[in-house]
Amino acid sequence: MTHLFDSLQIRDVEFSNRAWVSPMCQYEAVNGVVGQWHQVHLGAFASGGPGLIMVEATGVVPEGRISIGCPSIEDEAHAQAFVPMIEFAHRFGVKMGIQLAHAGNKASTMKPWDDHLMASPAEGGWQAVSSTARAFEGYPVPRALTVAEIAGLVQSFADAAVRAVKAGFDIIEIHAAHGYLLHQFYSPLINDRTDEYGGSFENRIRFLLEVVRAVRKVIPEGTPLFVRISSSDWADGGWNLIDSVELAKELKALGVDLIDASSGGAIHNAKIDVKPGFQVPFATALRTETGILTAAVGLITEPEQADHIVVTGEADAIFLGRAMLRNPRWALYAAEKLGVTIKWPTSLERARTLKK
Repeated sequence: MTHLFDSLQIRDVEFSNRAWVSPMCQYEAVNGVVGQWHQVHLGAFASGGPGLIMVEATGVVPEGRISIGCPSIEDEAHAQAFVPMIEFAHRFGVKMGIQLAHAGNKASTMKPWDDHLMASPAEGGWQAVSSTARAFEGYPVPRALTVAEIAGLVQSFADAAVRAVKAGFDIIEIHAAHGYLLHQFYSPLINDRTDEYGGSFENRIRFLLEVVRAVRKVIPEGTPLFVRISSSDWADGGWNLIDSVELAKELKALGVDLIDASSGGAIHNAKIDVKPGFQVPFATALRTETGILTAAVGLITEPEQADHIVVTGEADAIFLGRAMLRNPRWALYAAEKLGVTIKWPTSLERARTLKK
């Protein structure tokens, strides 16, 4: 019996299956505005049968973008640029989510293929901020946020969520992983503040919890709220799975519906044993210990592998990244390989091998 293509209900949203497109940076936005590349890129996924497409890390303010080519949603014009893509996905019954983000001290870079890392002011760059004036390896030293600025960013996350829902997004995800701003607060490897946002576990998670409260308050009751976390820093003295379980309990109590369980990113030289499904145990532990829904991510590439994770209850859904980049219609392929008949776009029916 397979379960990867079982439906999943979260609040008012029903996902047709549990094979989801992970948020993946494209570096193709212009001044934070998505355009033709994203229409084709996301449209290819939408015609490929996933239950959900999660749009890449999108800055809640211009300075929250990772690079000069990353999208943002700081105003209505930026939000409305997503509408054609959302409407196209909805034609095929595919749900759309957006990952609201702030890159913190990893912000203001050039595109990955450029010949230098950091963008100058003339190239569209800006001063990065963080929990503390500590640089990520190879990056400039950021400016530590003031308490007043933290409060302002909490509001920016909430405002961005309102714009996203108005544009038609079905899901809101808060990006609190991979060494970006919210992770820069909760990781003890980065945060050395001595005020109410530093030191103890409770203080270090405060910013994230404030963002969650603010976002949950302004989005509709029926809109699912996800949070992506780094379940481990993969380093001695860093954030670990025990911390993540305690955080997940707090997030669940505040109305978070699902934890997108990733890991790493706090430091550049973490020793990570990368292999197929290497992060799945994080999703399983969080699900088991707290009862919250989880999505597994990380080197999940084969239909049988993804299905096994869902069948065995290791996670409730699967986020696929590189596998989807290689084959945007991975979900259609996976259903065929698993012997499951699902709905195909009419224009693609001639390629179906399984009969309806």
